[in-house]
Amino acid sequence: MKNNRKELTFLRAYALFTAIGFLALVSYAFNTSNDRKFGTIDVERINVVEKNGDLKLVISNSEQQHSGVINGKALPKRQRPAGMIFFNSMGDECGGLIYDAMDKEAELVLSVDKYGDDQVMQLQYSENPELKKRKYGLQLWDYPKEDTFNARMTRFNEINKLKTTKEKQQAYLKMQKDSLLSNERMFVGKKINNELGVFINDNTGKPRIKIYIDKNNKPKMEFFDEEGKLITKN
Repeated sequence: MKNNRKELTFLRAYALFTAIGFLALVSYAFNTSNDRKFGTIDVERINVVEKNGDLKLVISNSEQQHSGVINGKALPKRQRPAGMIFFNSMGDECGGLIYDAMDKEAELVLSVDKYGDDQVMQLQYSENPELKKRKYGLQLWDYPKEDTFNARMTRFNEINKLKTTKEKQQAYLKMQKDSLLSNERMFVGKKINNELGVFINDNTGKPRIKIYIDKNNKPKMEFFDEEGKLITKN
C-alpha cells in the first residue's frame, strides 16, 4: 500500500514538472522567435523602430498619435487624426498619411515634408458631405526662404498670444512679407468650384496659368501677369 502511494506521489510530481518544463519551452520559443503570426490584433498605436531603437514609423489612432519632430525637437502635444507618420534617419517627421470622416468634414491626405520643415507636396481629398462640396488632387507648395521653421514657430506662438482678430491678421501679413509662410505653387485636380485642371502660381503664390474644364464643361486656358491681370484667354 505504501509503495502504491509513493508511486502515485512520484507520478504526480513527474507530471507537474513535465508540464512546467513544457510551458517554459513554449514560452522560450515564443519569445525568441522573430517570426510570429497573428489572426487579429486590436491596438491603439504601433511604433516601428530600427534595431538601435530609432523611430521610423508610427501607426496610431487619433488619441495616441505622435505630435512630430522637426530639427531634432519634439513638437508640442496636439490633436492629430489617426494614420501613419514617417520619420527619417535624422529622427525628424518627413511625411504621413492621415484620414477621418464626420458629418460635416471628410478627408484623406498623404503628405511629403521638406527636409527640416513642413509639407511641400500632398495627395489630398477633402469634402463637406452635407453640402456635397469636395476637392481632390495633387497640391504643391514652396518656401521662399530656407531653414525658416523655427522662426515661423516663434511667430505663431507670438500670434497665439494676441487678443484681437485684426492684430492676428496683421501679424500673418507680416509673416508673409518676411517670407516665413509657404506659397501655393500648383494644384492638379478638381477644386471646390468644380473646375478640373492644372492651376499654376508663381513663387509669390499669385495665379499665372490656368488650364481647366469649368463647371459648365467648357475648356479654358488663362494666363495672368505679375499683378494678377488676365493677359491671355482661350
